[in-house]
Amino acid sequence: MSRYFGPIMQNGYVVRDWRRAAEHWSEVLGVGPFFVMEHIVFSECSYRGRPSAIDMTVAIAYSGEHQIELVEQYDDAPSIYRDFLSNSPEGLQHVGALVDDLEAVIAARGWQERVVQRVVTAAGMRAAYVDTVSHGGTMIELIEKNDAMLSAFDYMKRAAREWNGERPIRISK
Repeated sequence: MSRYFGPIMQNGYVVRDWRRAAEHWSEVLGVGPFFVMEHIVFSECSYRGRPSAIDMTVAIAYSGEHQIELVEQYDDAPSIYRDFLSNSPEGLQHVGALVDDLEAVIAARGWQERVVQRVVTAAGMRAAYVDTVSHGGTMIELIEKNDAMLSAFDYMKRAAREWNGERPIRISK
């Protein structure tokens, strides 16, 4: 657990093919089911302080309380995901933590200048990716809690606990 912002609850992997990655996680590692949000709609997205229109899909599953997130970006819009794949093979790009107040955590840590990417989904989920790659190679994603997101995450955790291996991929409508 981080004494600055709480427990790290997510490993975020940038992949070139989310379906292939989800099949690996479910077939080889027994983790699933993956809940897939295709072509996520952002009401706001910025990369290094400039607007960026990213076309991406996210697949999420749980192993116990730990969330596995697979991110595939389809276009060449500037983003942390494109940066990662241009310098590294697929793999762990960020770890995530849920926070009560995104801006308060950023301000308390003095991280305003280290925020590389910010997003707000159409559903209102807010997150910021902070450059912490100087050691370990991963960024931290600070994810601001909201009731709808916490409810969705709880649903995914229950599904993982009850999963019998069937329907490893579940695409949201």
